[in-house]
Amino acid sequence: MIGATGDGTGDVHAGEVVPDLMCSAKGCGAHATWVLRWNNPKLHQPERRKTWLACDDHRDSLGEFLSLRGFLRETEPASALG
Repeated sequence: MIGATGDGTGDVHAGEVVPDLMCSAKGCGAHATWVLRWNNPKLHQPERRKTWLACDDHRDSLGEFLSLRGFLRETEPASALG
């Protein structure tokens, strides 16, 4: 589900400069326009946020995947990373 972005894990960390934001959906190479912040409450502290990036086409499917598991915390435009 996670593509190659940021540090190679699919996560983008606060303050990190990523020249080309790529959608985290498997096999998608489109430019990401959305940031989906999430955490797994069984693994992560409540304040911890992992980040997936999404293009317009995959925003809903990635968000639904995270929401069904109770992981999705916030969705915001990718411009918020800058």
